Amino acid sequence: MAVSTGGGEDEVMSTINITPFTDVLLVLLIIFIILASVTKEPKLPEAYNKDKVQPSQIVVIIDEHDHVQIGSNTVTIADAKAAFGQLQDATGRRFKSVIIKADPKASYGVILQVMDAAKSVDLTDFGLANHVQGTPQGVNQ
Repeated sequence: MAVSTGGGEDEVMSTINITPFTDVLLVLLIIFIILASVTKEPKLPEAYNKDKVQPSQIVVIIDEHDHVQIGSNTVTIADAKAAFGQLQDATGRRFKSVIIKADPKASYGVILQVMDAAKSVDLTDFGLANHVQGTPQGVNQ
């Protein structure tokens, strides 16, 4: 883009106007900020397990509101260690595995706390139950 000055000579001005470029970049930045704030977390992929989980007498169910059910008793996170201990005493400490059925909306931290409570009473093998392909979504597996 050549711009001449008012003088008689042909002088070429070699500056670039970056104002339109800056305007476009700022608009793009605003669009990306808005999109980042409204996007949701990506859905976790479905797990397809070909190996069957070994049967266990100790089953833990964690619902979407982070309520923990160990066996047939609903307990708090603080009481989970005692509940696992009672189950271990009742079964003669012959089981080392726990099956955890957690809702996808359950808090990851709650699942870890339950696993830690189970480890503290020598339950060291964990099976995570998932949705079995081909069954209705509402049915617990």
